[in-house]
Amino acid sequence: MPDKKKVIISVEGMSCATCAQTIEKALKKREGVEAASVNFATEKAVVEYDPARIEAEDLEKAIIDTGYGVKRAKEVIRIGGMTCTNCARTIERALKREEGIYSAHVNFATEKAVVEFNPDLVTASRLKQVIRDTGYEVIEEEGIEEVEGEKRAREAEVTKEKYLFLFSLSLSIPILVISMFIGDFPYKSLLLFILTTPVQFIAGYGFYKGAYGALKNRSADMNLLVALGTSAAYFYSTAATFFPDIVGHEVYFETAALLITFILLGRYLEAVAKGKTSEAVRKLLEIKPAFATVLRDGKEITVPADEVMVGDVIRVRPGERIPADGVVIEGYSSVDESMITGEPIPVEKRAGEEVIGGTINKTGSFLFEAKRVGKDTTLSQIIRLVEEAQGSKAPIQRFADRVASFFVPAVVGISLVSFLVWYLVAGMDFLFSLIISIAVLVIACPCALGLATPTAVMVGTGKGAENGILIKGGEVLERAHKVDTVVFDKTGTLTEGEPEVVDILGFDHDEREVLGLAASAEIRSEHPLADAIIKHAKSEGVEIKEPERFEALPGMGVKAEIQEEEILLGNRRLMKEMNVDISGLEGSISRLEEEGKTVMIVAFKRRATGLLALSDRLKASAGDAVLELKKRGIDIMMLTGDNERTAKAIGREVGIDRVIAEVLPQRKAEEVKKLQKEGRVVAFVGDGINDAPALVEADIGIAIGAGSDVALESADIILMRSDLRDVVASIELSRRTMRKIRENMFWALVYNSLGIPIAAGVLYPSMGLLLRPEIAAFAMAMSSVSVVSNSLLLKRVKIKQEV
Repeated sequence: MPDKKKVIISVEGMSCATCAQTIEKALKKREGVEAASVNFATEKAVVEYDPARIEAEDLEKAIIDTGYGVKRAKEVIRIGGMTCTNCARTIERALKREEGIYSAHVNFATEKAVVEFNPDLVTASRLKQVIRDTGYEVIEEEGIEEVEGEKRAREAEVTKEKYLFLFSLSLSIPILVISMFIGDFPYKSLLLFILTTPVQFIAGYGFYKGAYGALKNRSADMNLLVALGTSAAYFYSTAATFFPDIVGHEVYFETAALLITFILLGRYLEAVAKGKTSEAVRKLLEIKPAFATVLRDGKEITVPADEVMVGDVIRVRPGERIPADGVVIEGYSSVDESMITGEPIPVEKRAGEEVIGGTINKTGSFLFEAKRVGKDTTLSQIIRLVEEAQGSKAPIQRFADRVASFFVPAVVGISLVSFLVWYLVAGMDFLFSLIISIAVLVIACPCALGLATPTAVMVGTGKGAENGILIKGGEVLERAHKVDTVVFDKTGTLTEGEPEVVDILGFDHDEREVLGLAASAEIRSEHPLADAIIKHAKSEGVEIKEPERFEALPGMGVKAEIQEEEILLGNRRLMKEMNVDISGLEGSISRLEEEGKTVMIVAFKRRATGLLALSDRLKASAGDAVLELKKRGIDIMMLTGDNERTAKAIGREVGIDRVIAEVLPQRKAEEVKKLQKEGRVVAFVGDGINDAPALVEADIGIAIGAGSDVALESADIILMRSDLRDVVASIELSRRTMRKIRENMFWALVYNSLGIPIAAGVLYPSMGLLLRPEIAAFAMAMSSVSVVSNSLLLKRVKIKQEV
């Protein structure tokens, strides 16, 4: 029998010892589990299992299926020293070999690894050590609050590539001039050897280092190709310099030097371009204020923004950035929130209203109480989401990864075959065949293919963030372009979510009495309609009594008891359930519902006594959003718990033909499933807690930013503004990004498909050797730069103006 393994799993959601016993039983039922112990105090499960019969992931699934959560840690690690996508694959493979790693994505374009892992089995420091052991550098940062860390790292990379290129170029120019334009003279080859050696081993040191790291990990990458190509030219020429009688007098030092110079030029241009793809995150980082004016012991003192604590009262003057999230307690001003929400018009702020850290105070001075600080602020969470999104992989990238995995070994084989065919079959001389072989090695690097997807994802997610659209990863970005059906929740999504009492009809009671009964019944309710009724009653000065008993009846209304008399407030279903005759009210109810109003029936002592009609204004952007989605061939639906007549009236007003009304919260996800079974790709747009199941079930869940934390956590796309045109913008951005990815991949594949045979000499002798190694190096470098530059064109797309 194979050796048993032991795993420790951190569990979330346990509230008592019974929870621990429930999880234990569920684990022990799984085939292959030898022993399981769950500790409520430490919130950990220790499981011994047979790895031949069950995987660690299945153990976690057993816990999740029982209704509890599993804690997973996520680490974003910045990596130095990668030169191509195969470097990223090498690091990925090394990380995935570690026990306790759930997923590891290394992005060559962002130069970051996003690793999800079990913190009980592996630590973040161990992950970093694995990267170092693989031959790459871990760049330590102080977290997302350190603006300069990210900026300096990018600048240092660009500077390093620039000076390496200039150093190589300064020696390559005289090498080229001496080789091509000056005739033979004594010690010419020796002079070329002296000039080329620093280029080969100083400027080219990184290629040897990278090739060694790749070979040590049984992998192959661009560094290996360049090292092989340049070394072949350099060492052959060195042999010809010192042993001309054996090898011959012909030298190719200019080939080795120019190869390295052109590749370094490409890397420098690529580093500059890649830096531009991550500008969105840097802009977000740069709006983090450095200092805050805090009131402590009755005095205003200036402290670093990182030292602000929850509960601190902070003074913000005109022109200053707000240092934390909080609530205004004194003063009035207008605040520019455009960097966070994409909304260009300043927002007025007065006592009781929320402010967001990083936004700019425009006019007045005010005091606010800090509610969220440091990594808990909205800005920090946005940065985290964007960083993780830019470090993630879109499914389409798997194709590029598969190609890259066998590409380098295949190219080495093609290079060798090319040499043998020209040398042995075609009868060409050794030097000619060697030049062909080197050109094939150099031109075939799959860097352009590897950069095709991640650079477009980086720019696309960054573009979204700049416009208040947070997209949670490359997979979401890819799925969103396939959406053919958008389902809107009504209250708080299509409407403002702030209903108002607009009509009161009394029958055997007057209007004030009807309002008083309704408000007294709703005083303990947390429903938005209850708030509207109570607010209206208070504004009218109507007496509100405290009920002795209260019961909320989901999907129907409420039942309350005041001085032993029963009050019912709700819809037709409630009245039918309680045997209240409303036949005499149907005409009035239907008329109000046809006007798009939500009608609440008031019954006292089991007799209908009046009606309240509430209206919730449609968002100004709702009609435009629906129209634009229809123009793009997308089907629109509305789901609501409201009655059918009111829902259809709202649907007509906004332009939605298909309306599903009287849907209980738990049924929203079921309606989404039905659409998916029809073969539709569904996006659900909602804002409330009761929307969370539907947001999760949908192919794309889109949460309105003003909604609940639960909805935001469940969603794939978050709209920081409550502007429904951003639904269109997010889908349009996805389509534009996917178009760029396809363009990039097409041209990268065309480049390699044409470049390799040309380098192998298929056009010789009719067109000569079109791709000498140094020209091949330049072409290869420019292919990567062109792909990154094409992705950067996404930054020019005006997604807001187009919708």
